[in-house]
Amino acid sequence: MDNAIIHLDLDTFFVSCERLIDSRLNGKPVLIGGTSDRGVVASCSYEARRFGIHSAMPMRMARQLCPEAIILRGNSGVYSKYSNAVTDIIKESVPIYEKTSVDEFYADLTGMDRFYGCHKFASELRQRIIRETGLPISFGLSINKTVSKIATGEAKPNNEIRVIKGTEKPFLAPLSVKKIPMIGDKTYRSLCNLGVKRIKTIQEMPVEVMERVFGKNGIIMWKKANGIDNSPVIQYHERKSISTERTFDKDTIDVVKLESILTAMAENLVYQLRRGNKLTACVTVKIRYSDFQTYTLQRRIPYSASDNTIIPLTIELFRQLYHRRLLVRLVGVRFSHLVEGGHQINLFEDSNIINLYQAMDHIRERFGDRSIMRASGLNAKSIGRWNPFNGDPPPLLANRRQ
Repeated sequence: MDNAIIHLDLDTFFVSCERLIDSRLNGKPVLIGGTSDRGVVASCSYEARRFGIHSAMPMRMARQLCPEAIILRGNSGVYSKYSNAVTDIIKESVPIYEKTSVDEFYADLTGMDRFYGCHKFASELRQRIIRETGLPISFGLSINKTVSKIATGEAKPNNEIRVIKGTEKPFLAPLSVKKIPMIGDKTYRSLCNLGVKRIKTIQEMPVEVMERVFGKNGIIMWKKANGIDNSPVIQYHERKSISTERTFDKDTIDVVKLESILTAMAENLVYQLRRGNKLTACVTVKIRYSDFQTYTLQRRIPYSASDNTIIPLTIELFRQLYHRRLLVRLVGVRFSHLVEGGHQINLFEDSNIINLYQAMDHIRERFGDRSIMRASGLNAKSIGRWNPFNGDPPPLLANRRQ
């Protein structure tokens, strides 16, 4: 039985979410990310890419390339909502799926040709996602993950490509070696120095040559270039932690400001817990100083999603951790050991507290994550910057700014 692996990728995901909220952004160059000189581009529209802008580019450089671009800080509450909506559709449609990031998925459709047809099923799944969420999405379908991922890149924007078994090598041959997953800028430069710019050249090289130059990675690159990849689709499991952090425009020693930002971070993350019907059993606070020395401190707690339990603990951990008279470059908060479950009322909480949580969460659901918050957190103009580790969704970001 031939394998059938589909790779799905939401096109310019953050930008697409913002355009669903504000149609005036359609057709315009849009940048999502940090707005300061230290900020980076998290996502950009295809209109912005025509100016040479790409993700992870410093925002200062992006502004210079496209001064008319609309810059948005972003709202991860919105992004998480749409990502979860797409995940739910895929989850109920396919037997095995792997979620590798907030906007990227693999699914194993092996055996479906006997009943329905893998390509037809994948096309209808894509159309359903577009119809029910309004988000553009592309997919590649082939016998393995590598070829499918590369096919998705070629299908974009908002399209689909099927690579029939036996045509993997001719499909890959004319493409740039940079299209191969795992080849970054440094490896690409090394390959170019060897005169290798197209995948076809690697296909024609003896695998021993690639191994001699690049070691074990050379063998992996040679296999991928030849359309060989036996890695399985790993069944997705929900993440076990949620985190957010803030890198400052200017290093600071203002303790009041730091505690205000940490309060806002913790409050938003606790709200995310309750919205996702989750509880945490471990709170971690992170500090990075101006000399880039980084320290963390954590504490286990009874499972909770309570503001008046977690927020004071966050500040307490910070005060224990902050013992150096150095400027602070970054602070962060992380909740781990997450489990399913609603907030548990304990003997020291009355119904008024619970009613207050419910009322605040209702306002946030309707008007945005930061529509209501503690006064002690008002100094936090922004409360996070995404670091895409482990496929986690982006942390809570401040309201849009353009």
